[in-house]
Amino acid sequence: MAKKKQKPTAKKVQDDKLSLGDLLNEDILMKLKNTKDELKAVEQRKQEEELERQREERRLREKNKSFEELLGESNLNWSDFK
Repeated sequence: MAKKKQKPTAKKVQDDKLSLGDLLNEDILMKLKNTKDELKAVEQRKQEEELERQREERRLREKNKSFEELLGESNLNWSDFK
């Protein structure tokens, strides 16, 4: 029986491959990172604005409730005040 040749290990194969970061200029890489950070900041700002809008809508709804709605939400019992 002939001996089987060993295949190169995965680690050696990975060392031979270049990563995307190795192939790009540092300048381009920094621009991409900056753009990524800016997009995250924009997304966070949009989420905060949406939360603020929802809070404001909730406040206005609460402010404009009719007497019937307020009475219906109340847990007071008239017999307690008899």
